[in-house]
Amino acid sequence: MTIHNLGYPRIGDFRELKFALEAYWKGEKTFAQLEDQAREIRYNNIQTQIEAGIELIPVNDFAYYDQFLNMSTLLGVIPKRFRQDTYDIEVAFRMARGRAPSDDKAEKSKAGFAGAMKKWMDSNYHYIVPELYDDTVFEITDTRLFDEVDEALSLKSDAQNIDFKPVLIGPVTFLYLCENVDNDIPKLSRLESLLTVYQQILQKLSQQGINWVQIDEPILGLELDKAWQDAFRTSYKALNSSNLKLLLATYFETLGDNLTLACELPVSGLHYDGIRGETQLDELVDLYPENKILSLGLVDGRNIWKTDINAAINKLTRAKNKFEDNLWIAPSSSLLHVPVNLEVEEQLNPELKNYLAFAKQKLAETKLLADAINGRADSKLLAENAQNIEQKRASKLVHNAQVQARIAKLDDIALERTMSFSKRAKVQREKFNLPLFPTTTIGSFPQTKEIRQARLKFKKNEISETEYTEFMQAEIRDVCERQERIGIDVLVHGEPERNDMVEYFGEQLDGYAFTQFGWVQSYGSRCVKPPIIYGDVSRPNPMTVSWSKYAQNQTNKIMKGMLSGAVTMLNWSFVRNDQPRETTCNQIALALRDEVLDLEKAGIHMIQIDEAALREGLPLKKSDWAKYLRWAVKSFRITTSGVADDTQIHTHMCYSEFNDIIESVAAMDADCITIETSKSNMKLLDSFVDFEYPNEIGPGVYDIHSPNIPTVEQMVGLIEKAAKLIPAERLWVNPDCGLKTRGWKETEPALANMVKAAQILRQRPTS
Repeated sequence: MTIHNLGYPRIGDFRELKFALEAYWKGEKTFAQLEDQAREIRYNNIQTQIEAGIELIPVNDFAYYDQFLNMSTLLGVIPKRFRQDTYDIEVAFRMARGRAPSDDKAEKSKAGFAGAMKKWMDSNYHYIVPELYDDTVFEITDTRLFDEVDEALSLKSDAQNIDFKPVLIGPVTFLYLCENVDNDIPKLSRLESLLTVYQQILQKLSQQGINWVQIDEPILGLELDKAWQDAFRTSYKALNSSNLKLLLATYFETLGDNLTLACELPVSGLHYDGIRGETQLDELVDLYPENKILSLGLVDGRNIWKTDINAAINKLTRAKNKFEDNLWIAPSSSLLHVPVNLEVEEQLNPELKNYLAFAKQKLAETKLLADAINGRADSKLLAENAQNIEQKRASKLVHNAQVQARIAKLDDIALERTMSFSKRAKVQREKFNLPLFPTTTIGSFPQTKEIRQARLKFKKNEISETEYTEFMQAEIRDVCERQERIGIDVLVHGEPERNDMVEYFGEQLDGYAFTQFGWVQSYGSRCVKPPIIYGDVSRPNPMTVSWSKYAQNQTNKIMKGMLSGAVTMLNWSFVRNDQPRETTCNQIALALRDEVLDLEKAGIHMIQIDEAALREGLPLKKSDWAKYLRWAVKSFRITTSGVADDTQIHTHMCYSEFNDIIESVAAMDADCITIETSKSNMKLLDSFVDFEYPNEIGPGVYDIHSPNIPTVEQMVGLIEKAAKLIPAERLWVNPDCGLKTRGWKETEPALANMVKAAQILRQRPTS
C-alpha cells in the first residue's frame, strides 16, 4: 500500500514566499534571491513529507502565483497583450497582476490589464483564467516543471523509500475552465492540438526518470454533458500511449453520473475524495477494476479537524479487502487549502488544539491511517485519536443553550421588509438626496505599515487601549478628510481597526477561535487566516458601532456601516463538522442582525453587508444549488429584515458570475448591490439586464487588484456602457472591491478620477 500526497502548502511555515514575492515586486529583492527562497521552501516541503512517511511526493505543486497560471504558461496560453519573443517569469506576473509600476518604460506590448481571476471550484483559492484567442497555439513555453522535477530527483537517495510524481492540471479541466476571447471557436475543437502538447510533456517527464504523474481533473465532480464526457475518453485514450503511469485525481465532490466514465478511463489509477464524496464511496469501490490502483482520501484536505481514524478504517475496509496492495492512501485533496503546521500555535485553547490537524499533522494522520489498515499502527496513537474525537463530541466548548433556543425560534422572525423595494427607493432617495451616479467605495482603505504596527502593538499590550483607540480615530479622521477632499458622496470609515473582513468579526463572536500562523494562500502573495468555528456562535457585545458612530460624527455626509455577511463568514472559515452548515450560518446571521439593529439605533442608516463569498459556496453540482441558495438567501434576510424602510441595505459580491444565480441575488432584496465589472468590461451586467434586476447596482469601474491607475476616460467609458444597460437613477459608481491592499499613491488619484468621471456623466443627458 502506497502512502502519497496530492499537494502541500507552498507559502512556507511563516509566509516566507509572500514576503519574498512582495519584496521582489517592490524591487527590494532580485529574482535570484526570490528563487533561493522558493528553492528552500520546496526543499523543506519535501523533507517534511519524507519525515512523515509519505512515499510518493508531489512535484510542481509549487507556484509563485497560482498553479493554474503555471499550466497556462507551460502550454503557451499567453494573452496577446503579454506575448514576447522569449518567455520569462515577468510574463506570468503581468498575466496575474497587470502592468506593474516597474513597467513604465517597457515597450507597449508589455502593458495590459490582468487576467480574470476566479475561485478554484468551490474553494477560496483563486486562479487566473486562461484566455484563448483565434491565434492561440499550444506549445511548451515555460520549462519550470522540468527544472523542478530535476531538482526533486536530485534529492532522491537509494536509502529512501520515496519517489516523486509531477502534478498537472488535466487537459479536459484546463480546456473547460479556459475562456474564449474575441472568437467563437468551440473549445473542444482545440482538444487534439492540446493533447499533442500534453503528450510532449509526458514524454519529457518520462525521459527525466518519472514513473507516475498525477493529473488533476476535478471537473469530473460537475454535471457534464456528453461532449465533455467524450472529451475525457478521447484525452486519456491519447495520453495512455505514454509509458508513464497516470493517476487521475478528482476531488471536492462525488463523481455522480461520471462514475462509470471515471472507472473506465484507460489510466493506471484513480484518486477519489472520500470526504466530500463519501456518499458514493462504496459504489466506486464496487465498480472500479481491482487490477488498477484506487487511491482514497479519508483525511480531509479542506478542513482542520482531526481525522476519526476508527471511522476511516471502517469506510476503507471494503476497499482494502478488494484492492489489497492496489489500495493507496492520501489526503482527500491537496493540502494547499489548510494551514501549514499546528505545532507553532502557542495561543490556542489547549483543549481546542487537541481537536485540530494542519497540513503537517495531516501527513502524520495519513500515515497512521495506512498503518492502521495494515495492522501496524501504534496502539497508543490510535487510542489518543479515539479519545480526542470522543472529547470533542461532548465538549462544553461547543454548546450554548441560549443560541440553540434562539435557533429553535427562527421561524418567528419576519424575513420581509415592510415596503417593497420600489416604495423603499422613493423614501430613501428623499432621505439621502444623492446626486445621479453617486460615488462611494466598497469599505476598506489602504492598510499602512503604521496601522498594522499599531494593531500589533495593541495585541501585544505594548500600547494601552486608549492609545490604540486614539490612533485609529486619527486614521478615521484622515480617511474622512481625504474622501471629502476628493468629493466622494457616501463615505466609509476605512476599516483601519480591521485585520481581515472575517477575522475582525470572528474575534468578537463567541464560538470562534483564531490562530497565530494559520495562513492559507488565496492567490499570489495574498494569504488569509481563516477563523475556526468550533461552537455555537453569538455576539456578546457590539462590534462596529463605536467606530461607525465616531466616523459619522466627523462628517455631514452619509457614513456607511460595514459588515461581513453570514454566508461569507461561513465560507471563509474552517467550519465545525458536527452540525449542518445551514445551522451554523443562521447562528452567525442572528449575531449580525443584532449588530445591524444597533448600528441603525446609533444613527447609521446606510449599512453594507458584504457577501463576497456567496457564490463560491455553491455545490459543484447544479442539482444541489437550490437547497444551498435557499438557506444562504434566508441567512442574509435574517441579518437585514429588521431595519426600517428608510435604512438602505447594501451588499457587495466580488468576482462572481451572476447569470445562473440572479434570481437568488434578487431574492436577497438588498437596496443596492456592488459587483466587479471592470475586468469583464461590464459584461457581468448582462445577467442583471436580462433578468430585469429591479434594485440599485454599483458596477465596479476599476480593478483594485492591479496597481494601474485608471484614467477618467476609461471610467467614463465603463459607466456609459453601464448606463446603456441600467437606468442611470439606479447606478452607483465605485471600485470593484475594497482598497485595503493598495497604497495611497495609487488610491487617491484613482478615486479622484472616479469622482471626475461621475461628475462628467452627470452633465450629459441620460436616456
